Order: sequence, then structure tokens, then C-alpha cells
Amino acid sequence: MSGASLVTIAPLRREDVPRCVEIEHELFPGDDPWSATSFLSEMAVGNHYLGAYLADGTLIGYGGLAITGRDPDFEASVHTLAVDQGYQHGGVGKRLLRALLERADEVSAPVFLEVRTDNDPAIGLYVAHGFEKIGLRRRYYQPSGADAHTMARPAVVRENP
Repeated sequence: MSGASLVTIAPLRREDVPRCVEIEHELFPGDDPWSATSFLSEMAVGNHYLGAYLADGTLIGYGGLAITGRDPDFEASVHTLAVDQGYQHGGVGKRLLRALLERADEVSAPVFLEVRTDNDPAIGLYVAHGFEKIGLRRRYYQPSGADAHTMARPAVVRENP
């Protein structure tokens, strides 16, 4: 539909959580989509959540990253990445992922995630951004019982100036 260049990536707003839940239910009807409580809890503990917004402020996608550990041993996990079906394949997911990875790179953290084994577009996106499959989680998604690949991207170590 719309190109990613017409989208603004910004911190996810609490008032957009109901829209996140709508997108969850549209994209993941056979599994256990995230609730408003899940999103609000993730945001409340300070995890890095971003939204993809149209010029009129409409939320069309979101992504979330958690960073754990202490310097110099941080690790990051992509907890969620989703784009409204009407805006998929236009670069919005790529922009969200890159913004999440920039945050992980600020602390030189390796990044981990799970992705359904049958989600070829997402797997392709992750591979294009340096992720490799490192494991398989059988029946990870419930209640569908779909399997997930665990994927990882090594830390990007920044040189001190």
C-alpha cells in the first residue's frame, strides 16, 4: 500500500496499545496474541518499544526489544515485530527491525529472537540482517503448536574513538 518512506518510527505510545492488540489478533489468530497487559508491562519495565506511524498518527506496526545483562555482557531479544497486513512488504518491518538493532548495537549486544518456521518473509528479513538459525523450539507457539526457529545475530562491536 504505502511506502516505508511515508512512515515515521517513534517510541510506542501507551494510547496505541489497543491498536497493537488489534494487529496481534489479525496476524496471529491461531495462537495466543499479546494482550494490552503484555504490551503495557513490557513498556513499564523500560524495554525498547517502537511504533510505525502514518502521517496522520495511525499506528501500522510495532516492534519491541529487551536488553538484559550488564556492561560488557548485554544480550538483546526481539520480543515482537508486527506490521498491519495492509502495509506488509513495503519496508515497514525492515525499518522497525533496523531501529531495534540500532539500540542493541549501542550496547554491543548479540540479538536473539524466535520466528515461526513457516514465516518465510520474516525469516528472509532476519537473514538479510545478519541472523542465523541456531535452534528449533518444537510447539513453541500455542495453541497452534507451530514450531519456531531460534535465530541469533552476533554483537556489533563499536570501536571507541
